[in-house]
Amino acid sequence: MSICFTDLQCKEVICLSNGQRLGFVSDIQIEIPEGNICAIVVPGPCRILGVAGRHEDYIIPWSCIKKIGPDIVLVDTKPNDCRVPRKKLL
Repeated sequence: MSICFTDLQCKEVICLSNGQRLGFVSDIQIEIPEGNICAIVVPGPCRILGVAGRHEDYIIPWSCIKKIGPDIVLVDTKPNDCRVPRKKLL
């Protein structure tokens, strides 16, 4: 299977365990120098109407992805298990 990163960004990530909508893919993590994708990154939900920033990001290992469809990515993981604090911008 072949897919462009820009096509992956347009897909919504859904958790199979509870049907929760996690958001849209914003980034990927790649192993260097092999070039293998090891995880996808989904930004966390907004805080207080989006004014107070966002909660932790979801870093979802590639092995947890069960299906990539035309509009969504189905993942088999618990959302709280893949949360990672956001990096502070200076």
